[in-house]
Amino acid sequence: MDFLVKLAEGFIGMFQEGGNTFMGLFTGIIPTLIVLITFVNAIIRLVGEERIHRLAEKSTKYFVLRYTLFPVLAVFFLTNPMAYTFGKFLPEKQKPAFYDSAVSFVHPITGLFPHANPAELFVYMGIAAGITELGLSLGPLAIRFFIVGVIVILIRGMVTEFITARMMQRRDQEKQEQGVA
Repeated sequence: MDFLVKLAEGFIGMFQEGGNTFMGLFTGIIPTLIVLITFVNAIIRLVGEERIHRLAEKSTKYFVLRYTLFPVLAVFFLTNPMAYTFGKFLPEKQKPAFYDSAVSFVHPITGLFPHANPAELFVYMGIAAGITELGLSLGPLAIRFFIVGVIVILIRGMVTEFITARMMQRRDQEKQEQGVA
């Protein structure tokens, strides 16, 4: 009987702890996120969605920008998971590489711009807690996360675009061989 009581107390305790965490977020980071999201939406409205679309099309013209600037803008302005819709500006052969770059950037952007992916904030805050416990500033960590993130998404974009091109060539060759046979 004692076991069932402890089990029930542990079970409800888990939800109570979740409630405490939720209230901490509600009085801490959530108001900041709401203000940031409002600010980003206001900028999009002020600049104009058409201009944002033209900028997206221009920023995919060059290889380096396609896998650095473009995913950064997508994640910053549209946040996760809407950022992946920026892929519509790309030809089919570049969409997998863009997705790989964008999905790889949703964590590194969190330190500087938490509105971009609030779900990843828990990971960053866990790391940040250790840094602040050491008495160090979070600014350099956030900037390093961001810079390393941009380098990683460039590499991932290049590699994924190369792999995609090879796979598409192989598929086309197989179709030609089947058509000839």
